[in-house]
Amino acid sequence: MSNIDLSRVSILVVEDSQFIRSLIVNSLRVMGIGSIQSVDHGAQAIDFIKLVDEDPMKAGMMGIDVIISDWEMSPVNGMMLLRWIRRHKDSPDRFIPFMMLTGYSEPKRVHEARDMGVNEFMSKPFTVNALADKLFSVINKPRQYVHTASYFGPDRRRQQLPIDGPDRRVLNYDSLEVEVVNG
Repeated sequence: MSNIDLSRVSILVVEDSQFIRSLIVNSLRVMGIGSIQSVDHGAQAIDFIKLVDEDPMKAGMMGIDVIISDWEMSPVNGMMLLRWIRRHKDSPDRFIPFMMLTGYSEPKRVHEARDMGVNEFMSKPFTVNALADKLFSVINKPRQYVHTASYFGPDRRRQQLPIDGPDRRVLNYDSLEVEVVNG
């Protein structure tokens, strides 16, 4: 693993299987994560995220640094939770790193999660080292967020490749569009 101090990192684990949830939580404890909260499904996660935003002392967590979520849960699954975080007006932090940890790892699901704005995707069964690698990737290599008409989430490109022509991703004064509304 690494000699990075993770004692100040706070993680929310969203997993309906008590066995898998305890494996994830214990793996995070082995890594030295300082604050771990776990819930059974996405609806409880949304309630907890709102509680942390409204009353961190009552929640027992000052903030959430990373969410690790299963995909298949009921009544609110991991994709619905991710959609709420990235797109809902009541989401207190649209930029929170989100790791999907699921047994459904076929390419269609990976692409669906990526298109919804997941930071990392990981298949079950998992190892502590694989979980640590994904977590360190989220922490040590944060990606810029992109907002378009159809997508909000981390930049899907992981490589820094040379660009032929002007870099259209750079925001400058001339690229800003301002709409004037007479009120």
